[in-house]
Amino acid sequence: MYGQILQATFEDVKKGLTRRAIDQLGYIKDVNSLAVLSGETVTLFPSPAFAPGTLLPQAKGAMSFAIDTSIQNVPDAAAVPAGNSTVTATPDTNAAAADAGVSRTQGGVPSVITYLAVGCRKKIVIYTWKDGQSQDVKELALPHSPRSIVFATPNVLVLSYTAADHVVLKLPVMSVTELAMPVPPPAGSAGLGAMSKGALSGLSGYMTLGLGAKAKPAVFRVSDDGEFAVRKDDTTAFFSPSGQISRSGAEWPGPPDETVFVQPYMISILAPGIVPAPTPPTTNTAIPAARSVTTAAAAAPPPPLTYQVPTVQVMSALTLSTVQTIPFPFTADKASDRPQSPPRAAPAGSNTTSVRLLSPSPNYKSPLFLSSTPTDRTAAAVEGTTIWAFTMRPWGEQIDELVDAGQYADALTLIDTLDKEALSDKDARQARIRGLHAVSVFAEGKYAEAVKAFVNLDINPAKVVALYPESVAGRLSMPRLKWIELFGGKPPPNAAKILKVESEDVTASADAGQGQGAMAAFTDRVKATVDAALPALSDAIPGLAIRDDDNRSVRSFKSVDRQAPTAAVTGRDKTKGDRRPKLSGALATFNITPAKAPELSTLSETSVSDLFALPNLPLPALTPEQLLRYAQIVDTVLFKSYLINRPSLVGSLCRLDNWCEVAEVEEVLKDRKKFSELIDLYRGKKMHAKALSLLKDTDESDLVEKVEPTVLYLQKLGPQYLPVIFEWSNWVLDANNKEGLKIFTSEDFELPRTDVANFLTGKDPNLCARYIEHLLEEIHETDTTFHNRLAEIYLELTVAAKKRGDTDAQEKVYRKLLDFIDTSTHYEADRVFSRLPSDDDSLDLFEARAILLGRLGKHEAALEIYVNRLQDYDAAERYCKRVYHTEPDPKGIFLTLLRIYLRPSSKATVTGVQVQAQGQPVLLLAPALDLISRHSPRLDAAETLQLLPPLVNAEDVRVFLLEALQAPKVDTRFTKELWKARRDQIDRKLMVLQSNRVRVTDSRM
Repeated sequence: MYGQILQATFEDVKKGLTRRAIDQLGYIKDVNSLAVLSGETVTLFPSPAFAPGTLLPQAKGAMSFAIDTSIQNVPDAAAVPAGNSTVTATPDTNAAAADAGVSRTQGGVPSVITYLAVGCRKKIVIYTWKDGQSQDVKELALPHSPRSIVFATPNVLVLSYTAADHVVLKLPVMSVTELAMPVPPPAGSAGLGAMSKGALSGLSGYMTLGLGAKAKPAVFRVSDDGEFAVRKDDTTAFFSPSGQISRSGAEWPGPPDETVFVQPYMISILAPGIVPAPTPPTTNTAIPAARSVTTAAAAAPPPPLTYQVPTVQVMSALTLSTVQTIPFPFTADKASDRPQSPPRAAPAGSNTTSVRLLSPSPNYKSPLFLSSTPTDRTAAAVEGTTIWAFTMRPWGEQIDELVDAGQYADALTLIDTLDKEALSDKDARQARIRGLHAVSVFAEGKYAEAVKAFVNLDINPAKVVALYPESVAGRLSMPRLKWIELFGGKPPPNAAKILKVESEDVTASADAGQGQGAMAAFTDRVKATVDAALPALSDAIPGLAIRDDDNRSVRSFKSVDRQAPTAAVTGRDKTKGDRRPKLSGALATFNITPAKAPELSTLSETSVSDLFALPNLPLPALTPEQLLRYAQIVDTVLFKSYLINRPSLVGSLCRLDNWCEVAEVEEVLKDRKKFSELIDLYRGKKMHAKALSLLKDTDESDLVEKVEPTVLYLQKLGPQYLPVIFEWSNWVLDANNKEGLKIFTSEDFELPRTDVANFLTGKDPNLCARYIEHLLEEIHETDTTFHNRLAEIYLELTVAAKKRGDTDAQEKVYRKLLDFIDTSTHYEADRVFSRLPSDDDSLDLFEARAILLGRLGKHEAALEIYVNRLQDYDAAERYCKRVYHTEPDPKGIFLTLLRIYLRPSSKATVTGVQVQAQGQPVLLLAPALDLISRHSPRLDAAETLQLLPPLVNAEDVRVFLLEALQAPKVDTRFTKELWKARRDQIDRKLMVLQSNRVRVTDSRM
């Protein structure tokens, strides 16, 4: 606070303005006149001449008056006709009303309405001016005489009959309502402490005129919405314009002599010996304590010291807290900028001055004027009366003073009453103070309320996290002493002392053998901090929910209600922390998702100072990098919080997309044996190598038991992690190749087939063969590459098994090779044929060679292998059937086989192998005749007869000949010739019969 001595210039003096002493003065700006109450009459004196005066005849027996000017929207039809008045209006009435600090109402035509309410003996008289024109005078009879009048609103007055009897008068209906005073509290309940700094400072003034006594006001308005206060003894009650109690009352150290309101403070003048003085600091005298108490008086504490002089006490009407105590004389300490206090125990007879309220400003603004007059007549005649001007400090300094004192709630209440014209940086100050207040609330253990405030203020989450214990905040954690400073405030002067005392208490408890209990209390405090704040974070995450049975009662700070954390948890529905989903949405607009976390910088790469320097801004105003840091901080602290108080939900959080910093939590998870949760976290962060290493190495179970979870993990990886899949599938394939192969045959993701085949081939050709078999059988792969590869693998495995003498393996694989090359139509036969070992009878791959020759269209060579090498005539015959099915030619495949049977060459060459029997070709007559008998319709008869050797008789081929003759073509020709011969025979017989002559006579008749 600051002060200055007001310099006043003497302008003029009006002597003999009234015949009697002036009891009350008032200025009616609407008509530019001075209202004077003197001798129970009210007279209006126009300014500046103050003559001639206009007596208000209806206000005879006046005891008090009050003036109110406001701008009201009054309909023209409702306007009261102007009466005859000797008072003229000033030209600028609107400006006059505006300067008076009045407010407007809604509806109608704006008009400046001025009321002069005069309290007379058992009645009240209302004078009205509308835009400077006088209106009809209203009167209302009352049961008592109003000795004090206050306008609560432009249409509501509070009339005081006595100090305990008050009524509310409503002008529109001219009716009164009695005011019921609250029951006073028990004696001794008041205990307001004095402060050395406040909103006002007493200043020495000038000694001028002595004024007469005036009524001590007991009622005053305290807010623009019509709330007013009524003082009775040492209690002040607050009422709404309707006459109802609006809030709890205020208590003074004793009954004030006078009370006035200067927005937003109530200022009272208290008599000597009422206001307690500050207790002097104690010193360590090292005097031993008394062994016994001899009298009751000796045991009683000494009476409190009080100011033995008149004292001005300032109380905030907003918070009802005492903000300043100023004892007389009101001299300012220029060095310390605070009022000086006289000795607290002044000698008897020193109280020789009377302090009175001179006159408050009509618009409840500073300066406030008090007068002090010596009670001794001689001293009063010599010194006269001193006028003291109390000037309010600028609003910014008042607010800063409250903030520096740690009274954040009071500062917020004060700043809410100001507009931007009075405080240009109101929004910025309000946001900063709200943040500081949230910190103080957090320190009191009201965690959910504090977190909600932080979210509403868009506070940098790094600063919020700094309030948590190190087990949650990590490197961001700050000691309590630094909290206020972190949020832009000054730490309270006694913060270091408090911190030291708390530390000494803990140390003393530990020394007293209670170290374990102190540690348990600290653990409970950490849990309380996290437990109460969790709902504000967890409700923001889809898929997470805190069960009611997870709620628990935990102890908090030593000075905090131990039930507060539980109340915060049960009220979680009222604290919706929506920052996390909004962060995700804001990051998504920049195409930044948790899936890209490995490509982005980590939280650990940013210094603590840089994190604290992040701005307190709404999410849309942040840059992508700032949004990323916000998300990383929020998710990391949420994760650690769940580890402490909701370990059952850690798994759910790990499985969701999140921005948690893995380096901050992985060791904690390992220590708590939460390997599955850590694996889920690694998976979400695309740290698959760490997850797979944890699956294999951490668990102490048998390696075989780790195969299945590893397979399941690798199945979830996509083709972009193919190197990781190949690396970590090696040990799985070694442990259980059947299960390991499921990694590559899973339907979750389709891996590059060629790369997988190459990898499995290098691992084991059998695995690659099984993989390709899966492709062909389940997926119906038609790519020639895989068909060729499977045939080649079968061939390689067959040759390898043959060479090592593994007959069973050779037979099994060779049978697969034969089935595959015989049934598949998507491999390249020439490619596979070229891989066959040449001229090596020991490998015995003639059947495969025959099948491949057949696929190449070399049927004769294939049949020669079946006949001459394998001597498998049934196989040769089946081969012919398949070929004939696609190529039904009588001179085709069956005739070729018959030719091989009956006309073998002397050197039948089959892939370089000569076939001879005792130097002469072997004639296979029996298989040839069987072939002719079974497949005669598929053989050309003429060609077949030419191939038959001469020694074959007709009986051996009787069936063939019959079937040949019964062939449709031959049978038709024979039938035709037979019918022709039959016709010729009948024709000849007919001719013979026709050539005969018979004589017919009577005798022959």
